[in-house]
Amino acid sequence: MTTTTNSPARTVDRAQYGLAAFVTVVGIVVLVDALGLDAGFADQPVQPYAFSYAIGSVLVALGVLLAVATWRGDVAEPEEGEDVDLSGGLDWTTLLQLVAVIVVVVALINWLGWAIMGAFLFAASARILGSRRLLLDVGVGIALSLLTWYGFYVGLGIPIPAGVLDGVL
Repeated sequence: MTTTTNSPARTVDRAQYGLAAFVTVVGIVVLVDALGLDAGFADQPVQPYAFSYAIGSVLVALGVLLAVATWRGDVAEPEEGEDVDLSGGLDWTTLLQLVAVIVVVVALINWLGWAIMGAFLFAASARILGSRRLLLDVGVGIALSLLTWYGFYVGLGIPIPAGVLDGVL
């Protein structure tokens, strides 16, 4: 007669515990650093330290949850959803094309501005990574670049180069 126990399997997975410890320590460092932040302007609804407290708390919670899950024996399913062929090697052509796109964006962003270079970045990256719908790539690129420009410049007050479109946007 065999007996079964309901106790969780406690395998030692040092890598998972190491990752849990690292995430927890980073969260604690963020929380400690948040204690030193000065209060912002009185008219700000959300003070600058609020984001640090939120991110630090989430990191600590995730680190603790990962350690508990590892202690309980939970493991990820091996390669079930993976669609990358790990035996294939690196596609240097794609990598170099993406690097070239980033270099072009960095070189021209002050002159042409984020709205134009962001659209180029998004559309060119989509094409390099395999998209074959040029009009959709360009349309989505333009929409994303304009939304991010207005989100940062107008919404957050962070200046982003307008370039040749200065005064138009």
